[in-house]
Amino acid sequence: MENPAKTVLSSHQNVGPKGVGDPEDTHLRKVEREILIPKLMRERTRNEKCRFESEEFGRCCADAGLLMTFKCKPQTKVMYECMESWYKNDDFIKECTEMYLKQRSEYRSSGLAQKMRAKKRDMF
Repeated sequence: MENPAKTVLSSHQNVGPKGVGDPEDTHLRKVEREILIPKLMRERTRNEKCRFESEEFGRCCADAGLLMTFKCKPQTKVMYECMESWYKNDDFIKECTEMYLKQRSEYRSSGLAQKMRAKKRDMF
């Protein structure tokens, strides 16, 4: 009897077409719930939802230099309030979770990370 290949993934994650998990699985690990999805939420709020506030804060910091902590308090407050409102929005949390699950499913189906899939699309 041959020994199965050893892997760091648990047995339910070592399945699927590429051996990196079931693409249809919607179960979230702790690291996904507490780190990866909030990271996606931060990126989206900074780049999409609170873009104007983030740009204002960035301009203020560039102008203020080392004194940005003191000079940019109003911009910081406005930016944080905007971002916090999105962090508490249940629909936005659900949307980001679904977006993460879709990205993870695509990775598990193709075996290629998002950057590699984009690079491959650009090549053809």
